[in-house]
Amino acid sequence: VASAPGKVLMTGGYLVLERPNAGIVLSTNARFYAIVKPLYEEIKPNSCAWTDVKLTSPQMSRETTYRLSLEHLTIQCASSSDSRNPFVEYAVQYAVAAACATFDKDKKDVLHKLLLLGLDITILGCNDFYSYRNQIEARGLPLTPESLASLQPFMSITFNTEEENGENCKPEVAKTGLGSSAAMTTAVAAALLHYLRVVNLPTLSEDQHREKESTVDLDMVHVIAQTAHCIAQGKVGSGFDVSSAVYGSQRYVRFSPEVLSSAQDAVKGKALDKVIGDVLNGKWDHERTKFSLPPLMNLLLGEPGAGGSSTVSMVGSVKKWQKSEPQKALETWKKLSKSNSALEIHLNLLSTMAKGHWDSYKSVINSCSMHRSEKWMERTSEPTEVEIVKELLGARDAMLEIRCHMRLMGEAAGIPIEPESQTHLLDDTMNLEGVLLAGVPGAGGFDAVFAMTLGNSSSNVTKAWSSLNVLALLVREDPRGVSLEAADPRP
Repeated sequence: VASAPGKVLMTGGYLVLERPNAGIVLSTNARFYAIVKPLYEEIKPNSCAWTDVKLTSPQMSRETTYRLSLEHLTIQCASSSDSRNPFVEYAVQYAVAAACATFDKDKKDVLHKLLLLGLDITILGCNDFYSYRNQIEARGLPLTPESLASLQPFMSITFNTEEENGENCKPEVAKTGLGSSAAMTTAVAAALLHYLRVVNLPTLSEDQHREKESTVDLDMVHVIAQTAHCIAQGKVGSGFDVSSAVYGSQRYVRFSPEVLSSAQDAVKGKALDKVIGDVLNGKWDHERTKFSLPPLMNLLLGEPGAGGSSTVSMVGSVKKWQKSEPQKALETWKKLSKSNSALEIHLNLLSTMAKGHWDSYKSVINSCSMHRSEKWMERTSEPTEVEIVKELLGARDAMLEIRCHMRLMGEAAGIPIEPESQTHLLDDTMNLEGVLLAGVPGAGGFDAVFAMTLGNSSSNVTKAWSSLNVLALLVREDPRGVSLEAADPRP
């Protein structure tokens, strides 16, 4: 059983698509699980060229069966095709190909026997990935995190009912924008690679020692998940969502898309283990630096209740605008990049100050958590504490600049990156006691909002959001990446 976290892209929306721009991505406690076990107790007689793969998604009430060719590693769907899951299909093919590409003859024989027992794969996503507003409202419960917590874990998923034509068609399942496809692909790739003995995944308790371990195993998971995710999507995205699903919270700079050109060719018929061998040895030039929120700061996510906007069409519109107004686009991106860096620097300085002056830091955070930002400075006089407040206010100003440039970019590109309804909500949120900053994560739109709160002030936000018809989610930042789990997560 392996699990991988969902994410929130705090800074770097759109910019992270192009090197060398960085994005800050936080991994969360919302996790996707993959369970892999043999399908049969013993090898079926006269089966040597093909093996069976069964994929079960209990939340969607779907079961799909496939046949995997052990010679060509091609996969064929044996059940009705409307339940296909390309992310899992490619993860299976590429994980098996990675084993074939890296094993010697003896290990390949063991692998062959293991594969002939078939693969029984179950996927489960935490409730946090999906929208349950409708159920909560239907049950007459208040729009609060407590109502969400009362739902059974891994609930069955509702499909969006409204049939909408046109580009901004909502996904068939209402989602909260945490990157479920990347977390799912990563969990499946990791569970398979571990099951096939290609890697040895860390457990959550080993996570603290990850720094010291060689990250070779995680790098393998990253390449396989990243490749499967891109090919399944039919485009090479920035990859920040897969990177955070593997390694956890980080500052991320994307890889050069060319590293996947051999995998894109594979679809044209080169032997898959050779292709994956090439991809594994390719020049993966992404950069990631450890990042996590400063101590005593909390990430809070809210769902305004519009059922998710389509990131793909929003990114397309921004690219169109870049082509039509290159000069203006470049200026906006430069300003955005500068504000993104400023926010990152302020947050990193706050983390450093917390280490060096813990008592002062703690006292400032506790004091500011009870007041609105304009009161923070007047409540401090001690020099170190004044410096800490300056950094807090600096982070806040940087976020206001980011929001301003993102809004302007949306207006220029004709898309709602920070729609007016979100602007009012974010302004109201930033004016609450103990709120450091608020924004729209990732590509923006109507999906979600996030806030960063100080100390114990999150309940102020939860209450205020509830009265504004925004559901505060149970999601929190959790810097851990992909992990081996001890057991099936279902109660």
